[in-house]
Amino acid sequence: MSGAWRSLFTYNKYAQITARAVRSSLKEEQRLAAEKRGLTMLRYQQWENGQGGPQIVLNEENAKSA
Repeated sequence: MSGAWRSLFTYNKYAQITARAVRSSLKEEQRLAAEKRGLTMLRYQQWENGQGGPQIVLNEENAKSA
């Protein structure tokens, strides 16, 4: 029953769970490096008439630590 998880949650949630399990099984140094790679910086940009406006960072804390 390799596809049993499909009835419980989406593939994205499955991938998130497995990634967390892999990261937690690593040694401390490798785990910290993997967690840093897992952070995402969310930003957006308003476009009008083919011109992009300024980029706005939504989660400043993650942007500063990365």
